[in-house]
Amino acid sequence: MQRRRVLLLALVPIVALFALLALALVRSGGQPAGVSINSVFGEVALKPAPAKQFTLPLLSGGDLSLSALRGKVVMVDFWSSWCPPCRQEAPALAATYERYRSRGVEFVGVAIWDSEDEVRKFLERSQITYPNGLDLKGVTAIDYGVKGIPEKFFVDRQGNLVRKFIGPVTEERLAAVLDEMLAR
Repeated sequence: MQRRRVLLLALVPIVALFALLALALVRSGGQPAGVSINSVFGEVALKPAPAKQFTLPLLSGGDLSLSALRGKVVMVDFWSSWCPPCRQEAPALAATYERYRSRGVEFVGVAIWDSEDEVRKFLERSQITYPNGLDLKGVTAIDYGVKGIPEKFFVDRQGNLVRKFIGPVTEERLAAVLDEMLAR
């Protein structure tokens, strides 16, 4: 009787674990971890709200806190060097940043699911000069609800998250969004 009880107590957590795994598999549609490159692109409607604060260790050294950028229009871009849509939009981001950086606009790149060496190579090849860092533990990506890459979040001068775009964005679209935010 004692053996049966011990065996039963050992099997219950195992069965529960397999049930949770099966449930996760069904809910994710068979995608492990639910992380992917975005396949649906465009602006996502959201209700303006205070942006989640974060501090990002920068590849150039030091840290960057979102709160230190209050008073500027900020675009936070979640990306990876291996992501084709991220590669596609890199020239538009670099050019738009150079055009708007002196007008009270800051871009912040948050590399996720990537290695520091590959991120550095990509930034150099793409001539990206705006601050970039690695979110190695995925904390910032989770706080922002990132489900795939690329995803861009726009924060107004008061620190409110006001716009979100999934997928690559053209230079023209970025300029239109930034012009609108700067006019406020």
